[in-house]
Amino acid sequence: MPVVPSENPARRTFILDNLRAWPGGCLETLAMTFVVLIAVRVFEADAWQKATLVAASSCGLLLSLFPVQLVRRTGISVNLGTALLWIISAGGLAVAVIGGGSFMVFLPAMVVALLCITLSIPLMSQIYRKHYPDRSRGRLFASTAVVRKASALIVALVFGKVLENDLDNFRLILLIYAICCVLMASCVLAIKPVYLRRSNQVRLFGALEHLRKDRVFRSLLTSWMILGFGNLLCWSIFVEYVSNPDYGYELTEFTIAFITGSLPEIMFLLTVVIWGIVFDRVNFFLVRMILNAFFMGGVLFYFFGQGMWALCIGISLHGIGRAGGNIAWSLWVTKFAKADQVAEYMSVHTFMCGVRGVIAPFVAFPVIALLGPRVIGGAGFILIMIATLMIWPHLRGKTPVGVSGS
Repeated sequence: MPVVPSENPARRTFILDNLRAWPGGCLETLAMTFVVLIAVRVFEADAWQKATLVAASSCGLLLSLFPVQLVRRTGISVNLGTALLWIISAGGLAVAVIGGGSFMVFLPAMVVALLCITLSIPLMSQIYRKHYPDRSRGRLFASTAVVRKASALIVALVFGKVLENDLDNFRLILLIYAICCVLMASCVLAIKPVYLRRSNQVRLFGALEHLRKDRVFRSLLTSWMILGFGNLLCWSIFVEYVSNPDYGYELTEFTIAFITGSLPEIMFLLTVVIWGIVFDRVNFFLVRMILNAFFMGGVLFYFFGQGMWALCIGISLHGIGRAGGNIAWSLWVTKFAKADQVAEYMSVHTFMCGVRGVIAPFVAFPVIALLGPRVIGGAGFILIMIATLMIWPHLRGKTPVGVSGS
């Protein structure tokens, strides 16, 4: 982990973001593992209900155009806008706790909570762009990710054991998630405020204009759309595949949490700083292609291998890819957008992620029920390969990173 930056506001932001990473890592396990695990084991949810929960985070991405534009319109700080979204998430989780064993309360409350958590992503990107220097942004972000993933790793193991001992403990787990949202809001409010240039004529879909004007941005988003859809098809059913005995595995809650939650986080933890350095120093298009290769290998082992060893290798490769992918996904727009437009570029990116993220679970769960998991795995592999081939011309042509094309 690098030394804390000496200059302000980077130093202050780095310290506070590392504090935020502890509750942030805990929250990551909610969407990644426990919301589906609780839905399957506690409520015996059907395919459409599970798909709705998986799609909830993507709905937040889909709607992420709007918080950026509303922050610009109202003139409030990016920090305050982010904190308000996390407080709403805490409220949704609290409602799910109070609702107890009613799935009719649990489902909409969790959708609101997951949606608002992801709505904040473009706003945080603007804070990173403003406070972190270009030369070390990837490295600093990766260092914070180490803390976040260490937290996620510990939480996945502990919460998995807690649920294995008594499924009714899911209320306690949701309450802890709500407290984490409040802690995250407190940390971001303590960071030096960041403001977007205020405008009285903001159009909610105005950020989409960047797709028309910026050729490289448009091309990368098209490739990322195909990659993301293939990845999300597989990601949607990672937990379902090993938790539903119909697919041949008889695993405990703790084992499922370890495979789908802890193991990828271990690999993330071991490799994310390396990826941060690579992001700062290596051509972005090459980085993206290497990451895609890890995802393809992970899908092949996870869905087409036999036994626990294949699951572990597959999810480990996916975890390594996710480590670099998290940095690339969160920061790549800082290489392309002007300083004041980072949040807008990111909101377009997250909007497109939301489109595919909402659709993918509603495709994945019915298809796995009808045709089995290998069909999903095969489709995901092919889509990721197509997306990788689409990036190749940019690498061969040595398109300059950081220069928009019209």
